[in-house]
Amino acid sequence: MKPTAFLRRTPVRTLLATGLVTSLALVSGCAKPEDDDGKDKNPASQGDSGQVVATPDAGSGPACAIDAYGGKKLDLETATVGFSQSEKEANPFRIAETASIKAEAEKRGVKLLTANAQSQFSKQISDVQDLIAKGADLLVIAPLNSDGWEPVLRAASAKHIPIVTIDRKINATACKDYVTFIGSDFVEQGRRAADRMIEATGGKGEIAVLLGAAGNNVTTERTEGFEDRIKEKAPGLEIVFRQTGEFAREKGQSVTENLIQSKPGITGIYAENDEMGLGAVNALKGAGKKPGAIKIVTIDGTRNAVQGIVDGWIDGVIESNPRFGPLAFQTLDTFTEGEKVAQNVVIEDSAYTSDNAEADLGKAY
Repeated sequence: MKPTAFLRRTPVRTLLATGLVTSLALVSGCAKPEDDDGKDKNPASQGDSGQVVATPDAGSGPACAIDAYGGKKLDLETATVGFSQSEKEANPFRIAETASIKAEAEKRGVKLLTANAQSQFSKQISDVQDLIAKGADLLVIAPLNSDGWEPVLRAASAKHIPIVTIDRKINATACKDYVTFIGSDFVEQGRRAADRMIEATGGKGEIAVLLGAAGNNVTTERTEGFEDRIKEKAPGLEIVFRQTGEFAREKGQSVTENLIQSKPGITGIYAENDEMGLGAVNALKGAGKKPGAIKIVTIDGTRNAVQGIVDGWIDGVIESNPRFGPLAFQTLDTFTEGEKVAQNVVIEDSAYTSDNAEADLGKAY
């Protein structure tokens, strides 16, 4: 994936599984997002919603096999999988992510235990410990924070339970403490967001960054990629404001309300997820701003954000695909059969601009 690519991706219906090339029919079941108009916009059967692996070959980088991990082969169909969700499912990303995991488990006939930490890290630790106590043979974890996982890792290691983390990393050792991470290249997402901001603003003016929640690699890496690219390519763009919006729409709105009071000449806003970006849109509407008066670039690919492009409020959205179910279960299946899997599985993300937003709205979640 080229760093400057911000193009509409040709639909792909083949998922490249880790350690082997496997064709999967990708039909992701997604729950109804919290849309502003309240209509059912389930994208389960609309367009190509599946994840595509950018690094599919376990031989192309560090890999992990079950013998090296210390586990044992098992039949996924007879196993119990525990899934730990990190955040309250008010965010469309989390809704789609959980729905995809559940749908794939049901499709495969796999017993699935689920828990939701409700955005409380201490609860997520106890949740995963409870999943282990209930007999989970395998764990899929969407971590709230990157640090603090030692109690879970010790408990899982004692029972040789393989762990796959999705969408956020934990600060631990792959193929020792956990098997693999599956997710996006977040630094690259930040770079692509910067490229879009440079194009939207002409590379000049003052811009603000609505940071994600602290304590996880997503926020750190999306910030790094964006700010480094701005310094490299657009010295005429000055970042004059940084504040966390905690990945939440309400917080993004309140921060932006303060921003436009303290920095009335702001040119652009980079929101590190769609929900904060939509909060920024609400703040601009409340202040009587016109669509496009302040350029907004976000990351995720939710339906409401893509609609924001169509409506002229948002200038670009970098996709971060939440439909982890097929790839997570294929990775578990490959690993438990004794095949190697990559220790870092990077997925390929698309993007939305005014050129493709309306046509590709059905791919959003």
